[in-house]
Amino acid sequence: MMRRSVLVFAALAAFTLPARAQHDYPNRPITLVIPLPPGGTNDIMARAVADKMSATLGQQIVIENRAMGGSGTVASRAVAKGPADGYTILLGYTSTLATGPSLSSGAGYDVRKDFAPLGTIGMAPALLLVHPGVSYRNVADLIADIKASKELFQVATPGISTVNHLAAVLFAQQAGVKLEYIPYKGSQPLITDMIGGHVKVGFNPIPVSRGALDGKLIRALAGTSLKRSSAFPDLPTIAESGLPGFDAVLTYGLVAAAGTPKSIIDKLNAALRGALATDEVKRRLIQEGAEPMPTTPEEHAAIIDREETKWSALIKSTGLKAE
Repeated sequence: MMRRSVLVFAALAAFTLPARAQHDYPNRPITLVIPLPPGGTNDIMARAVADKMSATLGQQIVIENRAMGGSGTVASRAVAKGPADGYTILLGYTSTLATGPSLSSGAGYDVRKDFAPLGTIGMAPALLLVHPGVSYRNVADLIADIKASKELFQVATPGISTVNHLAAVLFAQQAGVKLEYIPYKGSQPLITDMIGGHVKVGFNPIPVSRGALDGKLIRALAGTSLKRSSAFPDLPTIAESGLPGFDAVLTYGLVAAAGTPKSIIDKLNAALRGALATDEVKRRLIQEGAEPMPTTPEEHAAIIDREETKWSALIKSTGLKAE
């Protein structure tokens, strides 16, 4: 009888302890993994919400940059295969959750099965930029010039297989033109060469382009999101400039390992949405060229599914591979 009572108590403890742990969550610091080196937009996005979330949750969120290679996929895989207890979460974005697995066969995770979406932070469009010496004033002029060119028209991008490169590929497909893609090792070298007139057209992120735009050293022809950027409300989008539905943005959000209890997911989502509702965080994201985008976990999952479907189809159709 005593042995049976011990077994019953052990079974009840095994059943109730996880529930108790969920109820007490969080009772220690949470690690927020950024799968890239410090200093970039991913870093800024994570840090913009971490402090506010910490205040809501009553526990510190510790930022941990893990530059483990694979354009962020290696560190993302480590989080996906780690404990599903909500104490290690990941800054997931388009390059790791939508393009990375298709570009690299060694990514080692399924974005739909191996992650529990917690909510989005924001989305950041890129800009279609031109040297100020070119004659065309809109996207229609550019497309006409490309079609009239007797040689392959050159378009600069910050690296091969980046979302900005994919934006250029999508542009070529939808416009029905052929382009020669000129890859740069980063966004700043692209801007430098565009200012110098070595390349006349390119796709580049907003933050690194803003200084040259303000100085009228380059011009922005259009934005790459469906809706106009808050940072450039007078700038038309490619979608409203002759290519309906054109949408090429970086989406940032938080994810945890699949199997994380729903009660924990809901707590993290509420803390994230609370952070995004503050004026301070809104201003920080807009300064970075991003649009705050609070969502439910279910809405975030739908965004991941939609982006992966879209970009994987484009990558497959072009045979692109990661650098």
